[in-house]
Amino acid sequence: MNSNDFNFRLYSYKDSLQSFAISFTRDVEDANDLVQDTMLKAINYSGHFKEGTNFKAWLYTIMKNTFINNYRRATKTNSIMTVTDEITSDKLHYSATVNDGDGKFVMEDIHKALAKLQPEYYTPFLKYFEGFKYHEIAVQLDIPIGTVKTRIHLARQLLKKKLKMYEDSLSPKLS
Repeated sequence: MNSNDFNFRLYSYKDSLQSFAISFTRDVEDANDLVQDTMLKAINYSGHFKEGTNFKAWLYTIMKNTFINNYRRATKTNSIMTVTDEITSDKLHYSATVNDGDGKFVMEDIHKALAKLQPEYYTPFLKYFEGFKYHEIAVQLDIPIGTVKTRIHLARQLLKKKLKMYEDSLSPKLS
């Protein structure tokens, strides 16, 4: 089929494509856009149409796939762009004052404080921090669960003392 025959045949299905598009979109303007997209794709991929097959079904398949792809793209965009939290001036101020440079120094100090912990405090604390439960740590280290709890508590206290200088600057002010 030459391009003139193809275009004439395509245009003859415009009204039925319009009705089909409205059943998808439920909106006239969106249906017009969908018909236009479908017709453009049909023209671009006219070489893929096999002579003797159902032309109308081929067009409907293009339209259905175009609608599905547009719908998926729109839902992805909407889910990414949806913002539920409002950014208050306090949060903006906190965000502007705390940057990556400060964070690197803080992390360096945290690592130094952890390194100064005695192994009997460091190991249970690290395992707890990694998500292990008290009883799992007790089994792994072969010590009573009460000892695990005590060592983790003491490790927290020691770290709090060593990192006291960050107490006010690390937690956002609530006002």
